[in-house]
Amino acid sequence: QVQLVESGGGLVQPGESLRLSCAVSGTKNIFTAYDMGWYRQAPGKQRELVASVTRGGSTYYSDSMKGRFTISRDNAENVVHLQMNSLKPEDTAVYYCNSVVSIPLQVRWPWGQGTQATVSS
Repeated sequence: QVQLVESGGGLVQPGESLRLSCAVSGTKNIFTAYDMGWYRQAPGKQRELVASVTRGGSTYYSDSMKGRFTISRDNAENVVHLQMNSLKPEDTAVYYCNSVVSIPLQVRWPWGQGTQATVSS
């Protein structure tokens, strides 16, 4: 059974940074077989794709995250990271990771618990 454990969220002020991590375990195939993505869901809003990274390392970012967020993967540790810089109050959300089946929202596994990121002065 696949487990997705997201961590690294917290409360920060506008302009500050957070680095999120997602540890993946229990997959049927090796970690490098999967395209991975970070998603977020703000209160009262639908879940949205933030960024993705393919098996080959190619990245995709939603327009509002370009230049501020960086997705990366550590295939040796089965971990996906999301470096978030220049955070804005509108980035406040619960952040989730999952394996990307298709953009924007088709994923492979049940969702984990997510990690809360709150940007507020």
